[in-house]
Formats: sequence, structure tokens, C-alpha cells
Amino acid sequence: MAQAAPNNDVDLRRAARHRADHNVITESKVHGDRTVHIVNVSAHGFMIDDNPGFERGERVELRLPVIGRIEALIIWTVENRAGFQFERVVRLPDFMGLLEHISPKLR
Repeated sequence: MAQAAPNNDVDLRRAARHRADHNVITESKVHGDRTVHIVNVSAHGFMIDDNPGFERGERVELRLPVIGRIEALIIWTVENRAGFQFERVVRLPDFMGLLEHISPKLR
């Protein structure tokens, strides 16, 4: 029996997420500059809890500690929450450094 091909969206969703408490300015062609609150983050993306009106498929650019400027794609929205996928791979040392800055339990 043939095995089903892996679903990359499911694989990314299973990535370990870490609590965060960090405000950051996002730049969007549709919404301009908006400050959002990151509440969890993984090496693949992050979630906010104060969506200013972003919709699935939009792209934003933001500057994160250690990582610097990075683009992200909005992959889902539910009520005031929104999930973003980073447009490039975040190297493990950079991700660990980011956590030191934005994770409430590591500060």
C-alpha cells in the first residue's frame, strides 16, 4: 500500500512553539506600519493576539532581535489571532538568541 505524501503545513504546525511576549512593528503594503504583539514563536513562524486586520495570504516585513529583518506570510487568521510563516529559514543559534529576548520565561 502506498504511503501518503507528507503534508508540509501539518509538519510546520507540529514544530515546537515557545511562549513569547514581544511587541514589534510590521510593515505591510496593505496596512502600512502596525505594531503587533507576538505571543508564541517557532523556528518557522509566530502568532499574534491583536490582529489589526491582516488577512490570509498577505505578506509583512518585521525586524526581530538577533534575526534582523525578515518577511512573513500570514497563513491563518481566527478572531484577533493570526499565524505567520517566516519566508526564510531561521538558523538555530539565531532562533535561540531570539528566544532569550522575547520569551518571558527566559528573561
